[in-house]
Amino acid sequence: MQPETPLPSLHDLERRLDRLAAFGESRADEYGREREQLLRAREFLDLAPHAMDRLEELSTALFGKTLDEIEANLTHAIREILGQDRVVASRREVKNNRLQVHFEIHNQGDGEEVEDILMGQGGSVCNIFSVGLRLIALSQLSEDRHRPFLVLDEQDCWLRPTLIPRFMKLIREIARRLDLQVLVISHHPLDLFSCDTDRILALRPDREKGASIEIIKE
Repeated sequence: MQPETPLPSLHDLERRLDRLAAFGESRADEYGREREQLLRAREFLDLAPHAMDRLEELSTALFGKTLDEIEANLTHAIREILGQDRVVASRREVKNNRLQVHFEIHNQGDGEEVEDILMGQGGSVCNIFSVGLRLIALSQLSEDRHRPFLVLDEQDCWLRPTLIPRFMKLIREIARRLDLQVLVISHHPLDLFSCDTDRILALRPDREKGASIEIIKE
């Protein structure tokens, strides 16, 4: 027969009770903290959709005026150069907590048909759009940290020759208005834009030096 296990003493039972009571209190405190965190998480999840909607409203309002001005300026440029009734519009949306802007060209003459910026008018729209955005971006930079200088390398490449004079005239007007210095590199004949430049330099091949610079206008 197995010997009988002696019963614990009253003192041992009291100590065990104290340990269990302390353990129970700590688990109760831990449960309270976890429950509080759970409630805060649920409150956050309930507010998240409303916060995203509010963020989109604030972002749209913050940049709305600037985008409206960009739309107006680009629309003016498109109409001045192409001589056609087109309107630049922007679609604005917030994705991944960031405001995203998508520009479109609306042809007012064809039932407000949306035109592809990259392919519109054989690439002419893209030429004008690209230069316009660069001029606008440069005008927004701090003069203390950035030099007001812009290089346009063959930005007239897809424009029809008949549109070059209008294109160069508008660039000159904007550059003077914004006090910007613009260097334009072009392969078009000089008579298409010479009247809208301050200086013209011609880069010519040279067998000995590789290339030489000829001053055409200064």
